[in-house]
Amino acid sequence: MVRLDRINSQQVFQQARVVVFHYMERCPAGAEPCGVVLQGSKGRVVFEQPVLLPDEQFIPMDLLRGRPTARPASRLRMPRTR
Repeated sequence: MVRLDRINSQQVFQQARVVVFHYMERCPAGAEPCGVVLQGSKGRVVFEQPVLLPDEQFIPMDLLRGRPTARPASRLRMPRTR
């Protein structure tokens, strides 16, 4: 798992998203990856939990997708009674 306190997470997530984007561009009907393994400036999508080498980082797809946004509250409100 990625130790976010030891990396530049913005750069790592951006690099991992590029790897996923290239995979989806080449294989639009391909299987859904479980994450991305990064090694230096290279990366690959993986479909099973990987066994990592010491210089590799695994970024799960959950972290790359972001969090689902909650629906905004309605702006219509009942009038206040005094």
